[in-house]
Amino acid sequence: MRTAKWFLLVAGILGIALVATSWDRSAAGAQESKPSGGSDRLVVQLCDGETKLEIADARAGEVLPPEKAREVARRMMAAYAEQQAKQVSKWTARDRLTWEREQKRVIEEGYKLFHDWKALGGTIGISCDMCHPDAAATHPETYPKFQTQLKRVATLRDMINWCIENPMKGKPLPPDDPRMIALEAYITSTRKGVPLEPGKH
Repeated sequence: MRTAKWFLLVAGILGIALVATSWDRSAAGAQESKPSGGSDRLVVQLCDGETKLEIADARAGEVLPPEKAREVARRMMAAYAEQQAKQVSKWTARDRLTWEREQKRVIEEGYKLFHDWKALGGTIGISCDMCHPDAAATHPETYPKFQTQLKRVATLRDMINWCIENPMKGKPLPPDDPRMIALEAYITSTRKGVPLEPGKH
């Protein structure tokens, strides 16, 4: 009799523990599936990083049908155009000065890097300007294009890295490396006003 009571008591405790564990797991799963805002609706964001639209009849993670996706994109672009129209009047002389100053600073940094093999991780003393004085024959306006060295269609930054790895005997730069951005800004600035001709050789 005593054994039977002990058995029922242990079984009851185990049952409660299992139910509690199961509830904790389901609650945690529900919490993880919800976005930080608390809503489980799909939120679409434009590439401006600010314009957002919450889709009332779609859940987070859902794939929109093509027609619905096009309608959402149309609404987003309309909202963006409206914001831009308001924003133009808000841009001040100080804003423009900041943009110009930052652009100039990055281009100047790119110019320095173009002439400094050590700063780009070169190992044999050859810098970009030794083969391309004043960024000559870099033709940034012709990228993307097929490059025989890479045997594929390449971007300007692909070729910058190819040059760092091969003529300069260094290591390639990550895509988000400030040095890569500066080099692209400098090289592109030397062709200002030249029409874009991707693929031209």
